[in-house]
Amino acid sequence: MSRPAVSATSTAATAHQWWTRARGVLLLLVLVLIGGIVLATVRSTGSHGALDPRSAAPHGSRAVAELLKDRGVTVTLATTLDEATTATGPDSTLLVTTPDLLTKSQQSTLHRAFADTTARTVLVGAGAASLPVLAPDVSAELSTPVRNRAPACAFPGAVHAGSVDLGGERYRVRPGTTADSCYPADGLPTLVRLPGSGTTDTVLLGSPDILHNNRLDQQGNASLALRLLGSQPHLVWYLPALSDASATAPSDGDTTADFLTLVPSGWLWGTLQLAVAALLAAVWRARRLGPLVTERLPVALRASEATEGRARLYRKADARDRAAAVLRTATRTRIAPLLGVPTQDAHSSERLLPALSARLPETADHGTLLFGPAPADDAALIRLADQLDALEREVRTS
Repeated sequence: MSRPAVSATSTAATAHQWWTRARGVLLLLVLVLIGGIVLATVRSTGSHGALDPRSAAPHGSRAVAELLKDRGVTVTLATTLDEATTATGPDSTLLVTTPDLLTKSQQSTLHRAFADTTARTVLVGAGAASLPVLAPDVSAELSTPVRNRAPACAFPGAVHAGSVDLGGERYRVRPGTTADSCYPADGLPTLVRLPGSGTTDTVLLGSPDILHNNRLDQQGNASLALRLLGSQPHLVWYLPALSDASATAPSDGDTTADFLTLVPSGWLWGTLQLAVAALLAAVWRARRLGPLVTERLPVALRASEATEGRARLYRKADARDRAAAVLRTATRTRIAPLLGVPTQDAHSSERLLPALSARLPETADHGTLLFGPAPADDAALIRLADQLDALEREVRTS
């Protein structure tokens, strides 16, 4: 008599299911690709970074550079320390846009250069990372928002410019140091002029806003910018860059700035927003785990086949210890009720072996059989299985 055929149901995902699962990831990849193309296109249009004298963007400085050129000031752009020190002369103004980006070695080289040759040095946003070397008589305090502020000092450039948009770094001048402290915020200046030898001086500008294209026409920003940068016929506009070879030059006592301080704040905030968005997406897409639901298997599987499959896995992994433990556990579980031992105590040698000895008073080593070590080879494992089977039959028939 032939057995009825057992219908099998395929559990492989269909093409529609694959598309449903993958379309979200594919859409994200497409959006990232489009965003990269758009960003590359925007950056290839000739725009430059903040405070770049070639940039016409809102935070660029092309407007003030053009005004300086109209007044006969030659503007030289430098992106490396060597270019800045080479271009600087006795009749030059040196503008350093981000002095905190410089390493200690670069700061020392720059300080020697403008101390010996330049007429004026303007440091924009100099903070605790650069002041000890570039302006040791001044320390940085907590920054302040950019607002319209009055000069409140006798520095002629600030007096003629009047109110300007300043903020950012606030400075504290060491007592006894000659300095012009202008545009105070909560009692501390956001612009400090430190006279040097002869006609040289150093100007600390707390924030770069008066140099930005979008603020140049407001208040006295343009006047102050032109008076600070146009006092000499030559201006060296130094934009420090991480790609500068001098930044990696070895030097004694040089400590590299922390990596996070070199990353623009916009990138840090963007990364944080992406992390939050990814977390929210994970919460949204996560499956809620409820109680287990039993369901019929897609195919009928006989117990003997499951046992044979597990045995093959044990043999393939050479796991005789696991196989022996399963055989012994199953035997102890089945014979414990026959010996009057509770099921929860079936695996306790102190409870099971005395009851077994009382039922089978022969001198067989039941302890080694039920609780002994793992078999040394496959033949020993087969003997163990036969002995356990014989023991169980003997308990049932005794």
